[in-house]
Amino acid sequence: MPKDNSKPLDLITIGRSSVDLYGDQVGGRLEDMRSFSKYIGGSPTNIAAGSARLGLKSAVITRVGDEHMGRFIREQLLVEGVDVTGVKTDPARLTALVLLGIRDEDSFPLIFYRENCADMALCEDDIEEEFIASASCVCATGTHLSHPRTEAAVLKALNLARKHGAKTALDIDYRPNLWGLAGHGAGESRFIESAAVTRKLQSTLHLFDLIVGTEEEFHIAGGSTDTLEALRNVRKVSSATLVCKRGPMGAVAFEGEIGSTLDEGRSGPGFPIEVFNVLGAGDGFMSGLLRGWLKGESWETALTYANACGAFAVSRHGCTPAYPSWEELQFFLKRGVRRPDLRNDPALEQIHWSTNRKGEWPHVRIFAFDHRMQLEALAEEAGGPPGRIGQFKTLCLQAALEVADGRQGYGVLCDDRLGRKALHAAAGTGLWVGRPTEWPGSRPLALEPDLGPDCGGLENWPKDHVVKVLCFCHPDDDEELRAKQEETLLRLFTAARRNDLEFLLEIIPSKVAPVTDGATAQLIRRFYEIGIYPDWWKLEPMRSSAAWQSACEAIQENDPHVRGIVILGLDAPEAELADSFRAAAGFHLVKGFAVGRTIFADAARGWMKGEIGDGEAVEMMKERYARLCAIWDEARAPRLDARGEIAGEVA
Repeated sequence: MPKDNSKPLDLITIGRSSVDLYGDQVGGRLEDMRSFSKYIGGSPTNIAAGSARLGLKSAVITRVGDEHMGRFIREQLLVEGVDVTGVKTDPARLTALVLLGIRDEDSFPLIFYRENCADMALCEDDIEEEFIASASCVCATGTHLSHPRTEAAVLKALNLARKHGAKTALDIDYRPNLWGLAGHGAGESRFIESAAVTRKLQSTLHLFDLIVGTEEEFHIAGGSTDTLEALRNVRKVSSATLVCKRGPMGAVAFEGEIGSTLDEGRSGPGFPIEVFNVLGAGDGFMSGLLRGWLKGESWETALTYANACGAFAVSRHGCTPAYPSWEELQFFLKRGVRRPDLRNDPALEQIHWSTNRKGEWPHVRIFAFDHRMQLEALAEEAGGPPGRIGQFKTLCLQAALEVADGRQGYGVLCDDRLGRKALHAAAGTGLWVGRPTEWPGSRPLALEPDLGPDCGGLENWPKDHVVKVLCFCHPDDDEELRAKQEETLLRLFTAARRNDLEFLLEIIPSKVAPVTDGATAQLIRRFYEIGIYPDWWKLEPMRSSAAWQSACEAIQENDPHVRGIVILGLDAPEAELADSFRAAAGFHLVKGFAVGRTIFADAARGWMKGEIGDGEAVEMMKERYARLCAIWDEARAPRLDARGEIAGEVA
């Protein structure tokens, strides 16, 4: 069924929203979990996010609490690209919470904290006709048919959808616990017979064009534990296409009469993968199915998408974080399964990471004041206490914020050891925030001690901090030095990925030995060869177009989804930086600059010596930072087309 192109939304889901706290320790009891990862959850919320990753314009209707967890859900939906027009804030109730664990391949304990939760207060007044009319499809899930108030809201949405020509879908999503049929400790229970639940479901099934469920979910919808009989009972009350999920055997779709075997339905291929975590797999399946159905694909294709998305979910930790992007799904379907534990497939995981990163940074102008050694030398020269360095860095942040003025595309590099107050203050300001990890000036590369020998200190970093590391390296380094540096970089990169932190690699070969036009490209290829895929590269100014061309080609051929390159300053005079900006501005991978001493050195020297005050220091840095931003923008502007993208690279 092709979508109605006249409607701004492909899909609206309606129902549960929660914060999922997933136990990080796998193979133990939920009672013994020591730490948890926080994700958005609730079947309709997962489906909205999963379908958005696949390119559908999706929205969700739900309620969240007027507190931190409610704001978390709203913010995460936005970064996933989900429309939150229908997300209502309930001032009287808390956001729902779920605790989940992975005990083994057959046991996935979970506890629902949903007593009088916000999403169960959804009511008819929350359903706005204009919003429903804006979508090609409305998808409901079973839990919100379990209570008269939420059922009334769902029924209103479904009737409005049909009035305005939208398709309707149901994910049965049967949880006996949420229908009051099982105790708090039986959250993982998937099936308890109930004539009352069957009657309730069957009273609504005629409103749907598509009904999706596992065999057990069709057992409750059809009132029989014989799957074929249950499907036939559903068919008696609904003309919808019925899609029955069969676990590792894939799924089948019945558009008309139910045959004598499940194999008579239309099907797509299953995928032989390891079962690691079944929680949220059905929501991933539904996301893929809806992508195919709403884009007018055949049922075989739609079911292939669905089965593949379910396979991703089964093989990874969490629900929404496990779901693929459209690019990732296409790569997987073209290449196939290389190993059954998909989460340990390096090529697949790289595409998963790089195509699901949050936020866009087409341009970034970074004020770098992460310098430690240089500022310590200035403080010593001025005879002031080292503690003043932290005060000065708060002035640097003030200058950066005033230049940015709330606009996107500005950032800072700041350390935690000397600049902690400024680093913490930068959180939530909208700035891109990078944080150094190398011990200043070290060669071979050494890391800041607080990271620990296994870089476990990254576990304490905020999620929006970018891990920055500077490595002084050169293609002619001897084997022993190269091996030491590469081992440290690989350990740091692996830890960054483990903690879902973006990674910036800065390399400065010219500080080691003279360089050729191909030196930087040679180093870049080597890092990719050993398995390091930076989200960002920070490269020294290269005035040769050939050098830039070689570096960009080395990155593009290894990682087409890289965030990009920023140019470092090396304390160069402004005129030299302007030349380097002009040389780099014609390459689309170069997103901006990260410059420090050119901006702050004179202000720091004068402030440390007491020759200027806070205000004058801020004004001096603002002027220089703003001027560099203008120089970059001026160099970039002639290269941009009407959409703000690079029209053509320098040959």
